[in-house]
This record gives sequence, C-alpha cells and structure tokens, in this order.
Amino acid sequence: MQKLDKKQIEELLPHREPMLLIDELYNIKKLFSATAIVNVRKDSFFVQGHFPDNPVMPGVLIVESFGQAAAALTAHGLDKSTYEDKLVFLMGVEKARFRNPVIPDCKLELNIEAIRSHGKVWKYKGEAFVEDKKMADAIWSATIVDKK
Repeated sequence: MQKLDKKQIEELLPHREPMLLIDELYNIKKLFSATAIVNVRKDSFFVQGHFPDNPVMPGVLIVESFGQAAAALTAHGLDKSTYEDKLVFLMGVEKARFRNPVIPDCKLELNIEAIRSHGKVWKYKGEAFVEDKKMADAIWSATIVDKK
C-alpha cells in the first residue's frame, strides 16, 4: 500500500503550516482515489476562535482538506515534468454537506475520488469520517495552472 507522509505531501503541495491540513495520504490508486488523514487537535489554529469553549472544525476547512487531498492525489499521479511549476486551484464546490460537527482530538478520514478529468480541469467527490461516522461530503472541481 502506497503512503505519503506530511513531508512527502509538502513536496507536492505549496501549502505550509498552519494551512497544510492533511497529515497523510494512503490507499492511493494513481489519479483515481486515496484516503487522507487530518489530525484535528486541540491546538489546531482555528480552535481558539471557532468557537471558544465549544471548538468545532470549520466546514470551510473540511472543504479545504478535501481540496488538498485531491491536489496531492493528482500531483502524485502526474508525471513530474507535467506537474513541475504547476499548482492545483479550487474552481468550485458543487455540493457540500456537513452532517456532524468535527470536534478536536480526532482523526478525520477523507475518502476522495477523481470523478473525471478534461485537460487541466478535474472533478472530485469525497466523504469525511471520524470513527466510521460520516461527518461531511462534497463534490468539487479544480484546475491545474502555471505557477507565477
């Protein structure tokens, strides 16, 4: 089973702390699907203000985590020369549902799948779980662009 740790993910994505949200990518099926792990901690940057005394991972950061996982899956699967000097940008979110709050001190598992690609535009879907309980799901699009 192929697995990428945080350092390997940093080689694929431009994101850095505190905005690099995914900690691991595994169950990788080249350019098709993967599972990402987001370790949601009590000291995560958003906890202090969202919400004091009742911390919850913001839905927008769950969507961002989906996007980062998809970008890592795509970057990892493409030939290095094809992806060199490129970035994956989120284009749109067709649907996102937040079913249960994600509370710190958990391992958020993101199961993502590339639904289709057309040139530099990709469409993905994903589901987020904590201990087999569905927390969120989404469908989104991204594009590969040149770094400036």
